[in-house]
Amino acid sequence: MLYDIIINSDRKKISVLIDPDKQSLSQVAKTAKNAELADIDFFLVGGSLISTGLDETITTIKENSSKPVILFPGSILQISDKADGILLLSLISGKNPDLLIGNHIIVAPLLKKSNLEIIPTGYMLIDSGRKTSVEYMSNTKPIPADKTDIAVAVALAGEMTGKKLIYLEAGSGAKNHVSPEMIAKVKQNISIPLIVGGGIRNTEILKTVCNAGADIIVVGTVAEKNSVVLQDYSDIVHSY
Repeated sequence: MLYDIIINSDRKKISVLIDPDKQSLSQVAKTAKNAELADIDFFLVGGSLISTGLDETITTIKENSSKPVILFPGSILQISDKADGILLLSLISGKNPDLLIGNHIIVAPLLKKSNLEIIPTGYMLIDSGRKTSVEYMSNTKPIPADKTDIAVAVALAGEMTGKKLIYLEAGSGAKNHVSPEMIAKVKQNISIPLIVGGGIRNTEILKTVCNAGADIIVVGTVAEKNSVVLQDYSDIVHSY
């Protein structure tokens, strides 16, 4: 099971996020090949808006890599049986009822019929110093970057209500990554795996995020712009 792969390991994990709208299929193929060579742990596929083929993107990844592909849906329309699993995201940092439970009710019958492994995930948007696509599309405000106590309380609530993962998200192309102080405090207070993504644009930030306590690190923009750095990123994450 995918969740067992995520939690049953003595090393941290790295995932590459691929947004079908930001990469052509030839670019997806190149990124997938580089990620396979770099021994990343799994792919996430999704985005705030997807106007191009989700199925084709997943198929291209699988043609060029043996790593699992997990949906990271920006909306209930982003469902594909070609993936191996789905992070069923509840935006627990906001108060938009559709993103807390409303959309989940709509899509639940489809997911029940699918072959996807469903991983309930508490998704937390953290202020990164600029307005991100996630903030705009979700119609929610991020948790202020210096409000660590609020982030801890939200993460705890997520775990207590049955989420299997907590995801701290600064957003695609974030100006600032999630602070090490917030990562550390959240990690100290939960017992489920912690994912951190957004703004991890160099190896120094990557090391900071790892040292703070992230179990899984997600990179996207870096992989899109320069796939060759994935080997360095993978080596650093897997050294922990």
